[in-house]
Amino acid sequence: MAKTPATRRKSEPAKPNRERPNEPQRYKAEKEELLELYKRMLLIRRFEEKAGQLYGLGLIGGFCHLYIGQEAVAVGLQSALDHEKDSVITGYRDHGHMLAYGLDPKVIMAELTGREAGISKGKGGSMHMFSTDHKFYGGHGIVGAQVPLGTGLAFAHKYNEDGGVTLAYFGDGAANQGQVYEAFNMAELWKLPIVFVIENNQYAMGTSVNRSSAEDQLFKRGESFRIPGIQVDGMDVLAARGAAEEALKWVRDGKGPIILEMKTYRYRGHSMSDPAKYRSREEVQSIREKSDPIEHAKRDLEAVGVKEDELKTLEKEIRKIVNEAADFAETTPEPDAGELYTDVLVEKY
Repeated sequence: MAKTPATRRKSEPAKPNRERPNEPQRYKAEKEELLELYKRMLLIRRFEEKAGQLYGLGLIGGFCHLYIGQEAVAVGLQSALDHEKDSVITGYRDHGHMLAYGLDPKVIMAELTGREAGISKGKGGSMHMFSTDHKFYGGHGIVGAQVPLGTGLAFAHKYNEDGGVTLAYFGDGAANQGQVYEAFNMAELWKLPIVFVIENNQYAMGTSVNRSSAEDQLFKRGESFRIPGIQVDGMDVLAARGAAEEALKWVRDGKGPIILEMKTYRYRGHSMSDPAKYRSREEVQSIREKSDPIEHAKRDLEAVGVKEDELKTLEKEIRKIVNEAADFAETTPEPDAGELYTDVLVEKY
């Protein structure tokens, strides 16, 4: 009798269970380290608020996607990276990631206003910032395009044997893009050193993840490729840092890619032109009151003895930095017209 498909399946040896990463622990930060994480989140918050003001005044043109509410994700994850070796790539909501990397707020704000002193010479604007010196590879406007590009960066790390890891961010909307899954497949086949970070801010461009995704537990999206996933409280900077530690260990041990789903929330619309009528004010206010990442970190600081006066002093320092960045961005010159013809090709192959 010929074998049926069922009997063939039974006769095939079962594949062994895949090792799973450990459950990440909330990072235990010393007082000074926690202060630095808080300071970077506060800088992003105040910077983005100022960027929103400049957009309203017409000093920032085109699209402008603010990171307000999501600060703990970039700060927590990127604080665990080796800035000499590791690389970062993200989508168009990118100001916060550059600030989390410690880049000068002046050159970032100047880029937003299209000035010559901007980090991309004023030609990238809000959505396309870049700094190869800091291994920050964008800023990409095509939804999900940064994921295969990030996979290419991870391939380069492995090929060059430089010990680097790529952190590739994308959102819950981009998580439904086909190119994402092609990248997953290649990354796992070649055991590439990459952490896929899904910044699940719940609404993509304006539709709830529950309505747009058949599987809304996005950390499970790699299961068919045998890529493990971890769901993380993206409103807690120490939870984010703890997850980064576990994910980076997994990847650096040569076990291939891993997915981190960061459950976070943006307080503003998708971009400055979005009135965000798809959710209620009460919902946003409730998240602010219960889960704000900066207030969360402030409570942690108070628990280790940091006084309110110290935090007020820090607030003044951050506001001064942001105001100086805005003044710089408004007064520095625009690029020369000849810059339109530069940086078109890399000129090295």
